[in-house]
Amino acid sequence: MGNSVSELQVNIQMVDLQRQYHRLQNEIDAALLATVEKGQFINGPEVKSFAGKLADYLDVPYVIPCANGTDALQIALMALTLKPGDEVIVPAFCYVAAAEVVALLGLTPVWADVDPDTFMVTADTLAKACSSRTKAIVVAHLFGQCCDMDSILSFASRQNLYVIEDNAQSMGAVYRFPGGQTRMAGTMGVIGTTSFFPSKPLACYGDGGAMFTHDQQLANTLRMIANHGQQSKYHHQRVGCNSRLDSIQAAVLEVKLSHLDEFNKARQKVADRYDEGFKRCKGIKVPQRTASSTHVFHQYTLQVNNGKRDALQQFLKRRNIPSMVYYPLPLNEQHAFRQAARPVEKPEVASQLCKTVLSLPIHTEMREDEIQYIIQQVNAFFESDGLQAGCE
Repeated sequence: MGNSVSELQVNIQMVDLQRQYHRLQNEIDAALLATVEKGQFINGPEVKSFAGKLADYLDVPYVIPCANGTDALQIALMALTLKPGDEVIVPAFCYVAAAEVVALLGLTPVWADVDPDTFMVTADTLAKACSSRTKAIVVAHLFGQCCDMDSILSFASRQNLYVIEDNAQSMGAVYRFPGGQTRMAGTMGVIGTTSFFPSKPLACYGDGGAMFTHDQQLANTLRMIANHGQQSKYHHQRVGCNSRLDSIQAAVLEVKLSHLDEFNKARQKVADRYDEGFKRCKGIKVPQRTASSTHVFHQYTLQVNNGKRDALQQFLKRRNIPSMVYYPLPLNEQHAFRQAARPVEKPEVASQLCKTVLSLPIHTEMREDEIQYIIQQVNAFFESDGLQAGCE
């Protein structure tokens, strides 16, 4: 089967950036060297070039790079006509960044529960969180596929709400509307945002982020805010921030963008192997793939039945198979937001997911012997004596 078990135990990573770099080393090294030789490290030509190519890929007219995904969310909210105390609905089951920037700007985060199968907000869960003070929604395309944007956009339109897409985990996913029209993840709301953190589907070698929009005036505002609120040097139209994508990171991203579809297909292949390997295992539920969206599998996230999640994680750890819990605590239970958020009915689904989800290794460089070893070990856990949920 290739490598021995001991070798596999040493080599398996949640995301293997070293192997990916070694495969792309000639392209990346050449891009980095060219950038260094130019000596334009801030707003160099690489930033403009990458932004243009990403705009072409997403079929969106305006891409505004920035320093990281959290800044992208903050700048997006700053660009809208929101006032302190206005409410912004945020998924309860999500990374903290969106809720964090809502609170930092003096806005009020409100938690929306999520669908138990897709882990994402729906029009129904958003409606339950909505009030007369709600002005915006942040939807997160979680783990690699799109929310049900047709129903969400219809709901937002009826309520006159801004929709911001957090697309840090689903770059390259394609959403299909009921009429057959397709749009790329991150390009359907008033503003889309992303992170280029090293583990993301489109990733640099440090921090980086970007915003997308179809609105020229909004694009100008986003660009101004990210550049100290200035339209021209030393003339500041509004309070902004300093949020720039480094030229070196843009050079890396332009190389990786040319391989993005290939990367996504590689992770989809791993996910297909997992699905097949776990199809008889009653102890887990594999990720649901929605009919309206492709899935690029930033994460492959199981739901583990019968309270066995932590035991499975420890079992895998003893065999040197990494795994991660995304996320161990819903945002409504985070201490930081006890005063900032509007109290709502407890998001029961989000709370339950935090007790059952477990993400397995998935990345662009996984070998068949590694995948098979992980499948064997997960199945072996449920075949062990004393466990009620086993594999047929």
